[in-house]
Amino acid sequence: MKTIKKIDIHAHARPFEHIAPVYSRGESFVCARELIDFYDKLNIEKGVLLPITSPEYHSFLITSADCAHTAGKHPDRFFWFCSIDPRGCGNRPDANFTPLLEYYKSLGAKGVGELMPQLYFDDPLMDNLFYHCAACDMPVTIDMGTRFGYSYGIVDDIGLPRLEKMLQKHKNLKILGHSAPFWSEISSDVTEETRSSYPKGKVKEGRIAELMRKYENLYCDLSATSGSNAMMRDPEYAASFIEEFADRILYGCDICQIFNTFQFDFDEFLTQMRADGMISEENYYKIVRGNAIKLLKLDEAE
Repeated sequence: MKTIKKIDIHAHARPFEHIAPVYSRGESFVCARELIDFYDKLNIEKGVLLPITSPEYHSFLITSADCAHTAGKHPDRFFWFCSIDPRGCGNRPDANFTPLLEYYKSLGAKGVGELMPQLYFDDPLMDNLFYHCAACDMPVTIDMGTRFGYSYGIVDDIGLPRLEKMLQKHKNLKILGHSAPFWSEISSDVTEETRSSYPKGKVKEGRIAELMRKYENLYCDLSATSGSNAMMRDPEYAASFIEEFADRILYGCDICQIFNTFQFDFDEFLTQMRADGMISEENYYKIVRGNAIKLLKLDEAE
């Protein structure tokens, strides 16, 4: 099989090696050097660095400037997104985010995210930010939560009705779905108890397929345990899902700590599906590289 250099649509890296705030379990985010080591092993040419600007996630934030700085030091390995908290610029539903988005775009930002504030998807503040992202033609990567407090992520109810409302309202906004509450909706048997976890077993077609058919502006980010589990739990369904929606599915890793290993299992899974003919050569290329080139408006040479 032809070797295809992959693009990771979902990456994070702390900007300075010597500054490494830790989580409660003693973990710290990978730095660029450590992430590049993963990339060399996984045959990944470039990744998209995503800021984390919502304090609900962690006391250590990664800013848009941090991502621009890191990508600037390693232009052969990284692109970057910017991020704006929808509560910024006055915590008001008519804040004008366009000048700031256009500024980041002029510096090279390819999109917006990872968005994870503790607000409902259809909160007026989120609605306003989505409006400006669409106006600036910036795709958005989202992270989701199932409740307020003791968590992070944009909140939606089971069945993703609020996400659907935004997909319908902002038809020119490309939203990349990510997180356990998003991917658990691949199966219709999801419950309030399982939607924040990584359900196992056969998939009974759920809301994601329904939303993908209804809204051409919904994309799927395969990163993290949530994305990989959604595919690996039922290879037969994964194959049919990929074949149907191959134009809007993107490979990602979401490597955060140096001890992460699930990315290698998932890479082997996709490679085997390709080798066994469960997914076509064309669609494998779209997922691991082609769709990112199209979404981010890249030249193949980049």
